[in-house]
Amino acid sequence: MTKNDKIIVTGASGYYGYAVIESLLKNGVNRSLIYAMVRDYTKIEKLKSLNVNIVFGDYNNYSSMLVAFSGIDKLLFVSSNELENRIEQHIQVVQAAEASGIKYILYTSQMHKDVNFSPIDFILSSHLATENAIKRSKMNYTILRNGLYMDILPSFLGQHIYKYGIYLPAGNGKIGFALRSEMAETAANVLLSKKHTNKTYNVSGNSYSFSEIAEYISEMTGKNITYLSPSLDAFINTMINHGMSKKYIKMIGGFAAASRQGEFESDGLQMEKLLGRKPLPVKQYLEEFFILNFLSSVV
Repeated sequence: MTKNDKIIVTGASGYYGYAVIESLLKNGVNRSLIYAMVRDYTKIEKLKSLNVNIVFGDYNNYSSMLVAFSGIDKLLFVSSNELENRIEQHIQVVQAAEASGIKYILYTSQMHKDVNFSPIDFILSSHLATENAIKRSKMNYTILRNGLYMDILPSFLGQHIYKYGIYLPAGNGKIGFALRSEMAETAANVLLSKKHTNKTYNVSGNSYSFSEIAEYISEMTGKNITYLSPSLDAFINTMINHGMSKKYIKMIGGFAAASRQGEFESDGLQMEKLLGRKPLPVKQYLEEFFILNFLSSVV
């Protein structure tokens, strides 16, 4: 990165994008060189406190991105959360970036491994299409294949873990969880370095199985936490019968089933190198999260 490179961060009003901007500022980037792209001006109050440039841009609006990207050197392209038309959105972002003269793009993709069929293919297909579009462009790039946010681990474990245990179609598969804030810090470090041009990295912590997680929580709380791993279909049907939304359960179940195939297993070394330290391990997160929640549930 040259001293005067202008950086734009998409999805800046979301947690990840906001955290990347915070990390850039902590690394000494001048506020005048940072551009926060948002699509909803009603969600910028928190961003205003950072005193960076706030611009409008919508993945569904090509011309808005041409304006937002004008004069920008580096783009952090945070993937869309709209699965239905995400491929079309993402292709437009890449095309607008190239047309605007952006020199470098950093894209937040999804960690995966080559398998015959992935239970999260409905998510992966758009990421792979985006990666290919970026590689076909004339821009330099880095692709960060992010693992699962440790912050959503409670969603996998469920609200009634002390009563019913852990119920997920993950088998003995392991997942490399990492804190969203540390993933954002990793992205900022990559943006500020010249060492990662045209490279792809897995960004995730060391891996744990849900049977190991059940053991950790049992040790910490003194409760006997069981782990039962059904088939994906049985999991989806059971949870829908308990009143949970099909879309939500399909997402949780798909990620769990993909982990059964080893799609999220990682040693965490690539993230450690990019972050500059070991990412927070799951056991420490569980100690902090579950002890607090366990104590509050018995007070």
